[in-house]
Amino acid sequence: MNLINDILWTYILIAMLLGCAIWFTIKTRFVQFRMIGEMLRLLKDSAGKGEHGEKHISSFQAFAISLASRVGTGNLAGVATAIAIGGPGAIFWMWIIALLGASSAFVESTLAQLYKEKGKESFIGGPAYYMKKGLKKPWMGILFAILITVTFGFAFNSVQSNTICAAVEHAFGISHVPMGIILTGLTLLIIFGGIQRIAKVSSIIVPVMALGYVGLALVIVLINITHLPDVIGTIVSHAFGWQQALGGGVAAALMQGIKRGLFSNEAGMGSAPNVAATAFVSHPVKQGLIQTLGVFTDTLIICSCTAFIILFSGAPLDGSTNGVQLTQHALNNEIGSIGGIFVAVALFFFAFSSIIGNYYYGEANIRYLTHKRWIVYLYRLLVGGMVWVGAMSTLDFVWGLADITMGLMAICNLIAIAFLGKYAFRLLQDYREQKKSGIKSPVFTKNKMKDIENMIDESALERTKAIILSMTAQERSNPGILNVSRKNRIARGAGVDISEVNRLVKQFEQSRKMMKQMPGLMGGKPGKRGGFRLPF
Repeated sequence: MNLINDILWTYILIAMLLGCAIWFTIKTRFVQFRMIGEMLRLLKDSAGKGEHGEKHISSFQAFAISLASRVGTGNLAGVATAIAIGGPGAIFWMWIIALLGASSAFVESTLAQLYKEKGKESFIGGPAYYMKKGLKKPWMGILFAILITVTFGFAFNSVQSNTICAAVEHAFGISHVPMGIILTGLTLLIIFGGIQRIAKVSSIIVPVMALGYVGLALVIVLINITHLPDVIGTIVSHAFGWQQALGGGVAAALMQGIKRGLFSNEAGMGSAPNVAATAFVSHPVKQGLIQTLGVFTDTLIICSCTAFIILFSGAPLDGSTNGVQLTQHALNNEIGSIGGIFVAVALFFFAFSSIIGNYYYGEANIRYLTHKRWIVYLYRLLVGGMVWVGAMSTLDFVWGLADITMGLMAICNLIAIAFLGKYAFRLLQDYREQKKSGIKSPVFTKNKMKDIENMIDESALERTKAIILSMTAQERSNPGILNVSRKNRIARGAGVDISEVNRLVKQFEQSRKMMKQMPGLMGGKPGKRGGFRLPF
């Protein structure tokens, strides 16, 4: 496992992550810095309802769900691990990958909005969809869907549960077994409630706990304000110092900073686009900007808070204390024994919100692979099972597994957005031009970009054709016989949601009513049945 991780992170991913991040930053003209004000304004966009009265996820709820996944173990335990292994210099590279990688987050989430589809409860989309529709590589979409399902539903959730149990045991003396049972039960209770429940829970938990943790960190920074220049100097010097370079410390800091930075902020990994696609917005760029803000919030604010707490405290950085215990140790030094308890409580909420956020990424891609309900239910049970496994496993095992699956998933997504990025650049240009012309809330219309319109419309036509071809000759001749059982069979055969089958049948019925009022088109007098059937 260690050998695979060394190959992935030493020779492949660092170059790909930094290369794509720099390229996107230049091509978007530093969108992550120039449009921060617009990002904050967009948080107020409401969800609204679709044309058929269905509820949609708001910009803020999509932001909260993605932040729920971002803010968790990576912020408290991951940062501590990076410092313990790579030294203080790892924090510098964590900042760099966030500042530059935010442009990758913008591109992938904008593309997710562009290629999203209507689902039963909300919009659905993500890398698997833009790989299939944009790149015309269905096999790549299937590969990514499998990778993200394994990474987030299983590997990452095992990391989260393991860290929660370790923190609770350190603070309260409660063993992993009862905590594992509690976590598994709570996870199953929430995830069986669907995306709407996940959105509600995340939008409450994440802001409260994030503000509480940041508030505590700011108090500690103010108390130690005279030492802040020295701490920042230590971070920078360890990132570039000649002593560290001779000892291989710079390479370790670089690797740990980027690895743990990616785990925390997920920029370019391909996870956040799955949530970005669910939001109801008038222009794809809006969600691109929202998810960019999520990267900054996660790394530049929350991760930095953890780093400052550890470096202010004088906690040992020799590797004798690692993971969340290092963060707890640091807070104990700063504010007493209450510090370890606070970390345990904060981590419980952070990591638990990550568990349910991670679950949704997997479910969105399970639905891409299949529309069979029992598969989704089985996946939910397996997620609960991996929460239990993670609680019982060792720290090295869960982190090693997470690093491998995360790396493979990121490679797949980075290749896709590198080829499709040009469409995100054009959408950003369109958004900026509308804002310059005085339009407060830009609207995307496909007819402005005929090549994109053709791709999207072609995909819709293919789904319609698949539905019709999944019908029997009798059903095509007489759609009136289509009951729920037949519609479910057709949906499974076409690889679509049953709502799309219902929509097509409804459109057919409306067309037939119009035709019946027009003599000659239905083969007889107005009102006479016969002659009109579905094509193919």
